[in-house]
Amino acid sequence: MAKPIMAKATAVWLVDNTTLTFKQVAEFCELHELEVQGIADGDVAAGVKGFDPISNNQLTRDEIETAEHNPKHSLKLKFYAAAAGEEKRRGPRYTPLSKRQDRPASILWLVKFHPELADAQISKLVGTTKPTIKALRERTHWNINNIQPIDPVALGLCKQVELDAAVQKASEKKAKEGGVMSDDERRKLVSTEQSLGAPEEPKMPTSIAGLETFSLSDAPSEVERKIDADSLFNLPDTDDDEDEEGK
Repeated sequence: MAKPIMAKATAVWLVDNTTLTFKQVAEFCELHELEVQGIADGDVAAGVKGFDPISNNQLTRDEIETAEHNPKHSLKLKFYAAAAGEEKRRGPRYTPLSKRQDRPASILWLVKFHPELADAQISKLVGTTKPTIKALRERTHWNINNIQPIDPVALGLCKQVELDAAVQKASEKKAKEGGVMSDDERRKLVSTEQSLGAPEEPKMPTSIAGLETFSLSDAPSEVERKIDADSLFNLPDTDDDEDEEGK
């Protein structure tokens, strides 16, 4: 059964203006029965103005009267042709104001670690626009120097299963197109959970970069051995040799 618009306000009106049971109201408004009881007691939805489902074309008076006379009768939402298909409309994902400032960081993370994702996929994941994605992908964004890539899952902008599904879809599309993936691209196409669990590759500090072939061996070089050999045959003259020459 479809849920009525402004469900809690509708429940307030039904509690105040009908003799329907708490269970009937709860089922129609998709609320817990105890929550409806709290509305009746004034503990829940205090200050909420009731929303008339009859005048707003959600219920008929006959439907309410039938339910009032039969506690087992479930209220049926009135069919409203103008609202048909409204719940199926698609648009950009809504992002709370508190998290909108984190979107550039998440987009940069997706562009960097999952370049195989299409702009439409990124837009759907984090609720952004294609011009913003293009600016970050081409590093022409006005604040690019101050943005650090952050996993959108960690920021709460999308769910892990949604990200993994998008990455898998991108992988399958590339395979169908016959594109040959490099080892690095193939590694990026695994799930984010697996990639985060993989051990980091050892990195050499920049302060000693270039010294990979440096050796601390004590063995003398060929030049040093030659110098030592020559020194054995060119000993300096001693005082004894001078005395023999004098004689």
